[in-house]
Amino acid sequence: MENEGTGEEMPEPRSADSVRVAVRVRPFSQREKNSGRRCVVSMHSQSTTIQDPKNGEHLKTFTFDLAYWSHDGYQKDKDGILIPSNPNSKFAGQIHVFHDIGRGILDSAWRGYNATLLAYGQTGSGKSYSMIGFGTNKGIIPRVCEELFQAIKTQKENIELQVMFSMLEIYNEQIRDLLSRTKTPGGLKVREDPQLGFFVEGLKWVPCENYAQIEKLMEQGSKIRMTASTSMNASSSRSHMVITIQFKQIFLDTALTKQSSINMVDLAGSERQKSSGAEGDRLREGSRVNLSLTSLGNVISALADSAMGKKVLHIPYRDSVLTKLLQSALGGNSRTTLIAAISPADICYEETLSTLRYAERTKKVQNKAVINTCALGKASRTENKSLLGFGGTGAAGSCDVGRAASNAIRLQGLGISDRHASFVNLDGQVSVAPHGKCKVVVNGVPVTNRTKLQHLDRIILGSNSAFLYIGFPSERGGEDWSRFDYDFFQLERAAAEGVSVDMLGTGSPGDGQAEPSVLAVFQDYIKLMPLVVEANQMSEELEKGLKMELKVKNLASSDSRGYDLQKEVMVKVTKPRTHEVWIWSKAKFINRKFLMEELYQRFLEREASQVAQEDDPFWDPVEVVHLGSAHVWLQSLAYCMMLEEQVEVLNCDGLQESVLHIRITPCSPEGWAHGEEDMVIDPLELLGKRIDFQIHIVGCLGVKWLKEDANRGIQMGYKIYDLPNTLYTKPVWTKSVNPRIEETVHIVALSASREFLDYLLTNALIVDLWGLQAQRPDDPKRAGVRAQLPAAREATQMCAQQASRDAQLARALKVFYQGMSVARGQLLRLRQCSPPEDDEMLRPFVHQQSLMLKDLEDLLESSLQKLKNDVAAIVKKKKKEYLLHTQQ
Repeated sequence: MENEGTGEEMPEPRSADSVRVAVRVRPFSQREKNSGRRCVVSMHSQSTTIQDPKNGEHLKTFTFDLAYWSHDGYQKDKDGILIPSNPNSKFAGQIHVFHDIGRGILDSAWRGYNATLLAYGQTGSGKSYSMIGFGTNKGIIPRVCEELFQAIKTQKENIELQVMFSMLEIYNEQIRDLLSRTKTPGGLKVREDPQLGFFVEGLKWVPCENYAQIEKLMEQGSKIRMTASTSMNASSSRSHMVITIQFKQIFLDTALTKQSSINMVDLAGSERQKSSGAEGDRLREGSRVNLSLTSLGNVISALADSAMGKKVLHIPYRDSVLTKLLQSALGGNSRTTLIAAISPADICYEETLSTLRYAERTKKVQNKAVINTCALGKASRTENKSLLGFGGTGAAGSCDVGRAASNAIRLQGLGISDRHASFVNLDGQVSVAPHGKCKVVVNGVPVTNRTKLQHLDRIILGSNSAFLYIGFPSERGGEDWSRFDYDFFQLERAAAEGVSVDMLGTGSPGDGQAEPSVLAVFQDYIKLMPLVVEANQMSEELEKGLKMELKVKNLASSDSRGYDLQKEVMVKVTKPRTHEVWIWSKAKFINRKFLMEELYQRFLEREASQVAQEDDPFWDPVEVVHLGSAHVWLQSLAYCMMLEEQVEVLNCDGLQESVLHIRITPCSPEGWAHGEEDMVIDPLELLGKRIDFQIHIVGCLGVKWLKEDANRGIQMGYKIYDLPNTLYTKPVWTKSVNPRIEETVHIVALSASREFLDYLLTNALIVDLWGLQAQRPDDPKRAGVRAQLPAAREATQMCAQQASRDAQLARALKVFYQGMSVARGQLLRLRQCSPPEDDEMLRPFVHQQSLMLKDLEDLLESSLQKLKNDVAAIVKKKKKEYLLHTQQ
């Protein structure tokens, strides 16, 4: 039960047939420790509480059947098994978890019930550790199998016991038999039998007589899963693994049979697919990738609603392969347990909360478990199939690794060649030698020649098949091998390439601690590294001709005040043959990679891997590419001083992409440049006054983008103060690396505010350089198309038209002002004239005054009429321009 607040909930009454739910929280990963992450999960008895990292007072408490604190308070015993560090520690190790969950599964099986165990949680939350384990810390599955055979040894002679074992994987709605090296195109099929329900047609069942046989089968299945033809980290985290044991007890004296099916399921990572960053992508991830988990959630929700008394018309078991196979486990004939694995870190808050809510719904599901018994004559028979043989590497001093069956070590990972590398033992010294140009990395560094290996050296073959070299017994000490996890390999690889947190910069000068945002970017970089390697390998094998590399957006960029911009990981995609370039966001790249995997899988299965251009994840239409930015500081304008500079345009890596030649000139409303006499000592002298200046972009020097390809162009854009639109120059397509632009924009501040003057004193004008590229003629659908910024000229033209209208209005007002000055002079003269004392002179005086008043009247009328006509002309011209613009 979920409770918002700080209180606890009393456990609800639980039916014996309710799905049993356990939650387990793992320790921090090394990456989370290094980044200083905070634990937001706490446990007390059966209650689990999670704290919102953004609002410490916002707590949510859940109550489950079992809650396992495996976050801290542990140590290793002499065998390397994690145990509580002291009598008061609440740490729950593997033995503790097995005692509660595994023994319950075995008890159900011996009594003749079907039993199911599901492990759910986000990737990296510890699902597989709980299910399979690591090293001496065995998980639930191997312990269940081991104790089953230990119990079998103690049984009486009047009972015959049979154990059958199968192991399969579900990825992208396709089933793969992990005990068979023969791969069925399109995967195995799910069939339905009126009595048996859903089953996998053609799945290999292996009879086992002892735990050693099952251990070998699990090792074999895990190798096939890990080194499958896709061999991708992303695929393994997005696939479901199902281990099933059919356990039959035949009581010879009573001719009765009990039969139990034990299903143990390690579900795919539950992390939600975020759309941020991929909204503009023309392709979306294949709908089948997440179908199984989505369907499982729908089934659980429907069953939970039904258990709560709501009217449910349909349980959608048939919506996916997984839910078909789990029909008896959820709402059917099975005793089912769900173990929800959660992360304690604040950065995983949303996913952890989602997992807890999922578990909360699951515990409401009611099953109808019955003991499966039948007479012996009616018992179904299972066809015996021979166990696959396992060959050794022999005692030779050299063994080859590769795809081909002739190799001593057969490996079928992504990027593995038929004969990939050789391991040679010469006088007790082992070395590795790549064949030809095959990819071999030792301790993060690519090697091309024979390289001697030391104990605990890290080896990566192909794209991401990672191995830890264990030396001879004489070389081994008491090292902790568990620290060499997948993250260790990738961090080492990144360090060898010069990628580190320091490279990204620290946000807290003086203490040497990086900001959480910087650490998050670094973690994204490390996470994407192997995915980019895999994507490049697929591109190579599919002959797509693309090269992808990780970049950090805004690595060396700052805003107009000089403060660092938010950094984020992106992928630069190039096509060396045509020099085309694309920039993909992290979300877009991940989306595309899943689609690449589907295409690559079809290629491996020798299915049609040719797709229409619009559906090809390796293809995109040409686009505008941001090359870099130049900072032009505006302080001179605050003193009415002209500025002319050649400023570096720096790319995302902080390297010079070009040099911008720019001139900014204070001027009159008519556009005449101010001289030295117009300069001010204090910018406050300009407060409330009109300020005019012109921004003139002369051109660029040494543009690397243009040097690389003659079919490219450039365009520049900038925003100033509070103008809503970006102003763009015209596109320039030229073979010269020093293109001339020669464009001027007149900017007017009618009444300079203090904020505007502060802006000039403290801000820079950021001028962005954009790369334009033309579609290649070998693309028939888009031949001749050029990619450039939308409405590129519109903003500049409108600004230029506005500047022209402002100048016309200024001239009209200037003429009117001159007329009013003359009229004012005439009025002053009229006021200064006094009538004569001589009566004879009075008549001529009145006549002269009348003439002067008539002249003043004519002057006022003509001035007003001239101003009216000028304004009307400006308005008419503006309307004409507007009509032309709307028609376009």
